Amino acid sequence: MPCNKLKMICFSPTRTTRRILDAIAEGIGAEQLEVIDVTRADRVPETCECLDDDLVIIGAPVYGGRIPLTAVERFKVLNSCGTPAVPVVVYGNRAYEDALIELSDIAVESGFKPVAGAAFIGEHSFSTDKTPIAVSRPDEDDLNMAREFGKSLAAKFTEASFDTSVEVPGDRPYKERSPKVSASPITTDQCELCGACERVCPTAAISVGAVVETDPDKCTFCCACIKVCAFEARKLEVPRLLEISQWLTDNFSERREPEIFI
Repeated sequence: MPCNKLKMICFSPTRTTRRILDAIAEGIGAEQLEVIDVTRADRVPETCECLDDDLVIIGAPVYGGRIPLTAVERFKVLNSCGTPAVPVVVYGNRAYEDALIELSDIAVESGFKPVAGAAFIGEHSFSTDKTPIAVSRPDEDDLNMAREFGKSLAAKFTEASFDTSVEVPGDRPYKERSPKVSASPITTDQCELCGACERVCPTAAISVGAVVETDPDKCTFCCACIKVCAFEARKLEVPRLLEISQWLTDNFSERREPEIFI
């Protein structure tokens, strides 16, 4: 039978993961699609029951080889009882390390049965004109692969072959998270106080009034505020992160391709 009810759950500050999941959903072509975007705290439902869905896709970006802590916390509202699920991670062309297995484990802990998985590439959050990292990814080739992945999922569902769980790469215990840097992007004199940065911040770290204020302890360096600013008024000028950006550009410029597990 076809997949009639598809639920898509994502955490995607720069909309990169969301673009991949949209393409996968397009390939599946379910009759009903429900999207639950937990990127902003005020959009997170109190509970998220996934008991009568045919299939659920769960997507998140990769931060340092792990799922962002903010996403981990927000995915805790998920609840299922054996619904087939597809964890999908999106990383910035270096490596996804333990992120996919971590997201798969999160799904299992919430009652899902992971039946497939994938790791796609997206433009790195730290990418700039000076330090380009996977610029413009996902590109059309990536999105086409995501659509084809969706078609494969639909075919597998039609064949009723979601009986066994899929194994995805990664280690347990997961790699340690990098130490938190108490800093944030800065706002330059080019700022027009439009409020776009405040609206996209997933942790409500930014407040816009007479000036723009950013709470460095809440900032996760997702760089959504930088990507969204039409006036190029948000800049990442944290020395340690600029060093990392240059290292990524110097060592991980060779194109990596998506990996599919089904």
